[in-house]
Amino acid sequence: MGSGCRIGGTQCELDYWCRLLGLSSDKAASLSVSSGCTHIPGPPDSEEHRDVNLRRCEEQGELLLPLLFFLLVALSVLLYFAVSLMDPGFILTDSVKGSNEEMESMIPQSLTPRLRRCGYCLLQQQPMRAKHCQMCKRCVRRFDHHCPWIENCVGERNHRWFIVYLLVQLLALLWALDIALSGITPTLTWEQWFRVNGFLLAALGVVGVFSMVVMLLLGCHLYLVSISCTTWEFMSRHRISYLKNFSDEENPFDRGVICNLWDFFCVCSTVVWEKMYTRNTPNSV
Repeated sequence: MGSGCRIGGTQCELDYWCRLLGLSSDKAASLSVSSGCTHIPGPPDSEEHRDVNLRRCEEQGELLLPLLFFLLVALSVLLYFAVSLMDPGFILTDSVKGSNEEMESMIPQSLTPRLRRCGYCLLQQQPMRAKHCQMCKRCVRRFDHHCPWIENCVGERNHRWFIVYLLVQLLALLWALDIALSGITPTLTWEQWFRVNGFLLAALGVVGVFSMVVMLLLGCHLYLVSISCTTWEFMSRHRISYLKNFSDEENPFDRGVICNLWDFFCVCSTVVWEKMYTRNTPNSV
């Protein structure tokens, strides 16, 4: 005798699958009887029925996508700690003494601002584009902002790696959104749909908010990099001494989008961020 499936289906479960597959009850019952299977599973109302795309790949023996996702998350964590622990460009008191003449020679004589003395670090002359951070208690070269998320300043030495971290973090979040969406299970009623997919919906909301924040932050930083401007200079332009003599539309550090991006992301050469340029002459002054 042929062995059929275990009898365990109910009329309610039979009606569920009939409506979901668009079959009539008689046709579905005849198919189950003809195949010798009288057990019809109920609707997927428990966590054990949920199946996301990474789990399906793992069950099918395709480990490439799960491995890539794990590596992306690991890279994001490593970049987080790297940016958090990296020196953003702290200025040592004795390192500024021999650089005053060099800095002043980079600025047009007619536009030379009075270099300030930092009352916190006791620096005699604070380098151009540097700012004292109240949180870190030190002056930072090419100061951009103090990020509470990494508990460190973003400055000359770690700004590019901060943007790389944001990019990797955004990719990981978008991939997580795709994973959560792949686990959404269809049901017959809205009440049952919210009950079955409640956890994934909450995860989608949290990951979606983080994705939007990271995307906006990354877009703002890429825009500022493309015009060779820092967040501090963009937000406090009217209070910065070396920018007061320029109009709002003029940026003395701007060399064009391509050159600005090349200078920022290229690690093979050292860039003097204090150099100022004018629109009248192509050469730096």
